[in-house]
Amino acid sequence: MNSGIRLLLPLVLFTMMGNAGCDSSDPQEAADSIQHTLADEPLPWTQQRTDYDPDAVRFAVFADITGGERDGVFATAIEQLNLLRPELIINVGDLIEGSRDPFEINEQWDRFESSANSAHAPIFYVGGNHDLLGDEMRRVWERRIGPRYYHFRYRDVLFLVLDTEDHAIERIEELAELRDEMYRVAAESGWDAAGQTTYANLPENETGAISAAQADYMTEVLADHTDVTWTFLLMHKAPWAGPDMPAWRQIEDALGKRPYTVFQGHRHALKHTERNGRDYIRLATTGGVPLPGNGPTFDHVVWVTVDATGADIALLQLSGILDKTGNTPSP
Repeated sequence: MNSGIRLLLPLVLFTMMGNAGCDSSDPQEAADSIQHTLADEPLPWTQQRTDYDPDAVRFAVFADITGGERDGVFATAIEQLNLLRPELIINVGDLIEGSRDPFEINEQWDRFESSANSAHAPIFYVGGNHDLLGDEMRRVWERRIGPRYYHFRYRDVLFLVLDTEDHAIERIEELAELRDEMYRVAAESGWDAAGQTTYANLPENETGAISAAQADYMTEVLADHTDVTWTFLLMHKAPWAGPDMPAWRQIEDALGKRPYTVFQGHRHALKHTERNGRDYIRLATTGGVPLPGNGPTFDHVVWVTVDATGADIALLQLSGILDKTGNTPSP
């Protein structure tokens, strides 16, 4: 008998015994109630009904991979997520390092997908500045991956995926050159020196950009999905964190009083903000370079459970997700 069967056997026996003593005519009650053959009272557990909901949605979010990627972290995170078994996986962008060379860009996507394709659940793409800030990177994204912003609905949960590098084409190359300069300074003199460069101090470095067309798209989507339990917005930068951006204000106005949560990345450090009575959560890293000057930084994934009562959010540090042997799962 292998070790997997030994681990499962007690659960199988418990279920078989419970079925023998079950006399519930309500299928739902039978599904989320502990079945047993013990006497009525007392029972050696705290309550009869379990925390089970067939309509609950459980998904994971991972943080920035690149911007100084550390080898093996993301691949390990995928193996850890496979142990957790989310229904779907999403992120906040910066999936590749980026380049001006289309051949190199495609090689980077091949490398990312070699790990991503190992996930049991589907991974939804979100673009960051490393993925989209540059005309050639945008072209490769659209040719290889598809739209830069989109939405999808899973059961009664709505997901809005935003592109915060939605600059006019004449501006995107200017920004890409300034960003390249910042990374040259970082490589030569460190991140403190990079923080003094032009790009590091531009409003667009913090907020990115959202076009009027994207805002109109998201507004229409929200109007078409007023019946959802919860709405999640996934993006890389924080368009609310700088000068007033009419496109973002339009999206927030369209969100109105509905329950929603925002996840973003970019700064490689954790930050929680309450805005409009909602959670705006900036994630840290899932392999990107640590930037402790921006706040708490550690490798983690997010576990989200959504049901009719709301959304529960837990941050799971990769250092604490071990397999049954007590070891970090190996890719």
